[in-house]
Amino acid sequence: MRHRNYGRKLSRNTSHRRALLRNLVTSLILEERIETTVAKAKAARDQAEHIITLGKRGDLHARRQAASYLLAAAAVKKLFDDVAKRFEARSGGYTRIVPVGWRKGDGADTAVLEIVGNEVLQKRAEERARRSERKRKAVEEAQAAQEKAGPREEGESDKEK
Repeated sequence: MRHRNYGRKLSRNTSHRRALLRNLVTSLILEERIETTVAKAKAARDQAEHIITLGKRGDLHARRQAASYLLAAAAVKKLFDDVAKRFEARSGGYTRIVPVGWRKGDGADTAVLEIVGNEVLQKRAEERARRSERKRKAVEEAQAAQEKAGPREEGESDKEK
């Protein structure tokens, strides 16, 4: 029976599971978006939410607790200076899990675990939209120029024009 045994085992022993979750949460804080399996994302989400809550507290004890869990000093700095400031008015739900598909090698369900309200991701999406708009306009201009030149005759080649 699993009474009062909270958490997912992820088919790992305790030290391996703890190291895995610490790595995932540290990467999430630094990159603000990671792709992993659905089970690992769900397990890491709880830890990440707790660490972000420590960042919101902002006192020395919370900073030391976060530093003892996160693996990089840069992650602690970013957590307290940047990420926690974004969620001052929010009382939970700092992360989101978006299913992506299946991994090619073993068919595992994968998902993206990301921090909500990420400006970096919004900038990337806007840049993608601008690039696709430029490509679309270039194609339209090329088609308009081709129509303006008139129809080709059957025997005519590009060198003769």
